[in-house]
Amino acid sequence: MLFKKFPWTTFKQCIGIVLGALIVAISINTFILPNEIADGGITGVAIILYYLFHWDVGMSVFILNIPLFFLGYKVVGRRLFFLSILGVGVLSAALRLTADILIVTTDSLLAAIFGGLVTGIGMGIIFRCRGSLGGTDILAIVLNRKTQFSVGQIILGLDAIVFLGAALIFEPEMAMYAMIYMFIASKMIDFVQVGLNYSKSVMIVTERSEQIAEEIITKLERGVTYFLAEGGYSQSPKKVVYSIVSRAQLTQLKEIVHKNDPQAFMAIGDISEVIGEGFSAWKGH
Repeated sequence: MLFKKFPWTTFKQCIGIVLGALIVAISINTFILPNEIADGGITGVAIILYYLFHWDVGMSVFILNIPLFFLGYKVVGRRLFFLSILGVGVLSAALRLTADILIVTTDSLLAAIFGGLVTGIGMGIIFRCRGSLGGTDILAIVLNRKTQFSVGQIILGLDAIVFLGAALIFEPEMAMYAMIYMFIASKMIDFVQVGLNYSKSVMIVTERSEQIAEEIITKLERGVTYFLAEGGYSQSPKKVVYSIVSRAQLTQLKEIVHKNDPQAFMAIGDISEVIGEGFSAWKGH
């Protein structure tokens, strides 16, 4: 009974957070610190303190996050609070344990690019496991729930403040490389969270909605939804066809619409993730 009641979902999340934090720590010690590139958020502040006073980065990360732990508890709840403590604790320890790891490159641009890729993978894993590395990560998750911006985009904006500080304290180039690093990391975070399963939403205004909808259902095997609308100029009722298709099916859908109604109006948009029959299933993150 105890075995069956063991919270395997939470256990897997903790393993993912530990793995992600370890990857981020290796990236910082391999690419960022040796090439004097700034980072964002609390980690960025800790790196700046390391450059100024040679303070231990891992210890600084943990100490600077202590007041934010309490803020995080009030903002995001007890669960994320404890997962954040786990993430920060592992990151702090991993930064110390991997401090003498092999330096891969001394080229700042290469370090910014590949450091961003590796860091983005680590942070993406952490976010998929509903955790964070404390600091601005918690704020990014909160804002992501309330705005249309992705977690990666929000982090990029928040980190601009740290980059500005690095530019004022050190050379502007340090902040420039840091911006490249975090831009790539933000894109990698989104990639790890969403993947390459981008779909297309299509809204079709046509006089032959039934014929087009039937071909979408039979040939593309995609669902169709009708919206009742009214033309602003003609004042006549319209039946708008709405469907979501894969990128590979978009060309075929255009051909279907053009064949049935060359005068049809189509609005096509990007969909980063679709959950439901015919697409991806709910995976708990």
